[in-house]
Amino acid sequence: MNREALKELGLTDEQIDAVMKAHGQSVNTTKEELKTAQTEAQSLKDQLKERDTQLEELSAQSGNNEALKQQLEALKEANKQKAAEYEAKLHKQTYDYALDRALMGAKARNPLAVKALLDTDVIKLDGDKLLGLDDQLNKLRESDGYLFAGEAEPPKPSGYTPGSPQRGNTPKPKDAYEAGKQRAMERHNKGDDK
Repeated sequence: MNREALKELGLTDEQIDAVMKAHGQSVNTTKEELKTAQTEAQSLKDQLKERDTQLEELSAQSGNNEALKQQLEALKEANKQKAAEYEAKLHKQTYDYALDRALMGAKARNPLAVKALLDTDVIKLDGDKLLGLDDQLNKLRESDGYLFAGEAEPPKPSGYTPGSPQRGNTPKPKDAYEAGKQRAMERHNKGDDK
């Protein structure tokens, strides 16, 4: 979104400033959320490394004690499971963020409505690309083009519209003097007698 594109749409400078301000706020909010998520992710990774280090140290110190070894193995397994859960959560968050950005890039008027119509099980995240999304978006543009900005609006009905000033539907303006004279004559029951 840039000022030139908005200018081409016929917006005034004040309207362009308002749109850019609102867009800037939404971008800044998204950046803040991403930064918070990245900080949280790094913190969790550091905690996992620290736990793994502690487990290795305990494992080295345990010697031949079987009960302690079993306990350590259970802790290692729990850590692996938590790490897998964390990775899945991080992957989902990255996937959702990439999907939202792709929908904004596709000029979806209502990203939530478009997302509801997508088969998200088919869409896969490969690095920073979403595989399988373009095909679904193209099908949606064909079937429901109104969901995307810049797409054709539904056609307006053509032909006669009741109450519109077309095809002689508007009465001809009367001379005010003649209309007043005619009304006065009707009130006094004089009609056309002069």
